[in-house]
Amino acid sequence: MTPRHEFEIPDDAGDADLENGSIFFVGTATVIVRYAGFTILTDPNFLHSGDHVHLGYGIRAERQTEPAIDIEELPPIDFVLLSHMHGDHFDRIAEEKLDKDLPIVTTQHAADDLAGKGFRETYPLDTWEAARVRKGDVRLDVTSMPGRHGPPGVSKALPPVMGSMLEFRPNGTPGRTALRLYVTGDTVMYDALEEIPERYGGIDVALLHLGGTKVLGLLLTMDADQGVEAVELFDAETSIPIHYDDYDVFESSLEEFEQAVREAGLEDRVEYVGRGDTARFEVPAARTR
Repeated sequence: MTPRHEFEIPDDAGDADLENGSIFFVGTATVIVRYAGFTILTDPNFLHSGDHVHLGYGIRAERQTEPAIDIEELPPIDFVLLSHMHGDHFDRIAEEKLDKDLPIVTTQHAADDLAGKGFRETYPLDTWEAARVRKGDVRLDVTSMPGRHGPPGVSKALPPVMGSMLEFRPNGTPGRTALRLYVTGDTVMYDALEEIPERYGGIDVALLHLGGTKVLGLLLTMDADQGVEAVELFDAETSIPIHYDDYDVFESSLEEFEQAVREAGLEDRVEYVGRGDTARFEVPAARTR
């Protein structure tokens, strides 16, 4: 695969830890991924309970929860992974306070919008295109995955969305992928997603955007039943639900997902991480694939 973009992150930390990683859940779709020397921020949303975002066409959503940390408490971030340009994924706080030179990997639509907001280092991707990021002795390929933000007609009226596959590879070891992490983005289940496990077997961690978001009665993100479908389809070693109760347009609760997971007998494939908590994972040192 020839990446569409390549960029390098300065590294002064020495050897990267390829055996241990973590995912800190801030809230909504915002997590901090730490692995192999990288620190990655997804879909930055730091609004507080009672704040509103605009979803377009005069539709607003009110935040119901508090973020686990404020933006000023972020650790140094290597780059941002942004699934799409909506106010509950890139809010006015992020627009104001993130470094305008921070690399952002996202859709073309979002990159154009961010350029108008003064962000200078965006890396737009179309579906199946990749950005290659190097830091020290590790190469990270970020590939845009299919995503559809609702039914076909409605999704065309919403910002384009992408999922992301992150593949961490030690330099100098052809064929070795140390970790494969998938972020669904705001999508519903549809046929194009079936190609993901066909192309990428052995997903270690999947972050599932759930919530059953509904606007005017139309489903825009996965609800509990679709979340179980996603666990089964992507067959990740560990699936972690995020984006499930933070806004008043989310109508499918985490409890409904938990029940659906139990009924499907998939409890051993799902890990629940509360806001402010950290999921830790270990990667076999000798993995090759």
